[in-house]
Amino acid sequence: MKPREIKKGIYCVGAIDWDRRLFDSLIPLPDGTSYNAYLIKGSKKTALIDTVDPPMKDVLLDNLDQLGIKRIDYVIFNHAEPDHSGSIREVLTKYPEAKAVCTPRCKDMLIDRFLVAEDRFQTVEDKETISLGNRTLEFIHAPWVHWPETMLTYLREDKILFPCDFFGSHIATTDMYVRDIGQEYEAAKRYWAEIMMPFRLQIQKNLDKIKDYKIDIIAPSHGPMHDKPQFIIDAYHMWAFDEPGNIVVIPYISMHGSTRCMVAHLVETLSRKGVTVKQFDLAVSDIGKLAISLVDAATIVIGTPTVLTGPHPNVAYAAFLANAIKPKAKFASIIGSYGWGTKAVEQLAAMIPNLKVEILTPVIIKGYPEEADFQALDKLADTIAAKHKEAGLK
Repeated sequence: MKPREIKKGIYCVGAIDWDRRLFDSLIPLPDGTSYNAYLIKGSKKTALIDTVDPPMKDVLLDNLDQLGIKRIDYVIFNHAEPDHSGSIREVLTKYPEAKAVCTPRCKDMLIDRFLVAEDRFQTVEDKETISLGNRTLEFIHAPWVHWPETMLTYLREDKILFPCDFFGSHIATTDMYVRDIGQEYEAAKRYWAEIMMPFRLQIQKNLDKIKDYKIDIIAPSHGPMHDKPQFIIDAYHMWAFDEPGNIVVIPYISMHGSTRCMVAHLVETLSRKGVTVKQFDLAVSDIGKLAISLVDAATIVIGTPTVLTGPHPNVAYAAFLANAIKPKAKFASIIGSYGWGTKAVEQLAAMIPNLKVEILTPVIIKGYPEEADFQALDKLADTIAAKHKEAGLK
């Protein structure tokens, strides 16, 4: 995509990655992504905000050439992750006068990762500013959004917030601004679930830091920009602060049908009690969809058969995921089956220490479920519905 003007002297110069389907060899990207970088021309100085993932560096450099940029004074690094800072050496080589501007901690990380000379850096403190002449950049330290060195950059005169990963979404699109609200909401929620949710408490503080800024445009480093910024700010407030909903998420695996039968019975019983249930067969489910569902879930019920006395490996991975992203669920339980012996409950319980949940009585059966087992599942459903009601969940 060729450079595009946001306002006079402010340009999008990043790259769209239409075909990428996996991030960090971990996170599914069903809609591709973008690596957004922004050029700002002031009356005296020029700044580049963020760079791009190394495989896309030629797109960035070509865009700068198309704009006729001969000198860049400052390259702002809001975040040290390679998809934003990975072209640092090439950019600083092409523009030898440029200073790399970042937080002190980011400087150390960029030197360690990219072996950049220390004299190329200019560190900035929280609320420090740099003048470009008729434009002013203000830097807002925002640690743990989502790494410890992160900062946001605010262009005062134009009321544009450049928050790097904050408020981002993995979408490859030709739209400069959000136009498909439904697509953006799901993509941003997926992004929140997989990347931001583990730092929910810190993000609450960082949301508070920007509440008094007048923001006309949010220009993140992934996905389209927000020219109606309250949409994404409100979404982040909801995901960060609101109580979970009257929702149960059931990730499960079934090898020979027993666990699947138990899950089906529990889903039917819970739904009849007015509880919303989201069911995920981990043999085929998009793990990102599961992460999205965990944002609002009050209860997680893990369903697993027994494999060599322990949980199925796919279930163990889902438990590891839930523990890592730290959803605000209040309750959890385990259901499943075994043939001759199992330690699945003990092993799964040990895998979720980060979840601040009340463990409800598991239902683990031998073989295929019988009437007494269905009754135990009914009792679990009664308990979940009652707990949700007591907590005032809607």
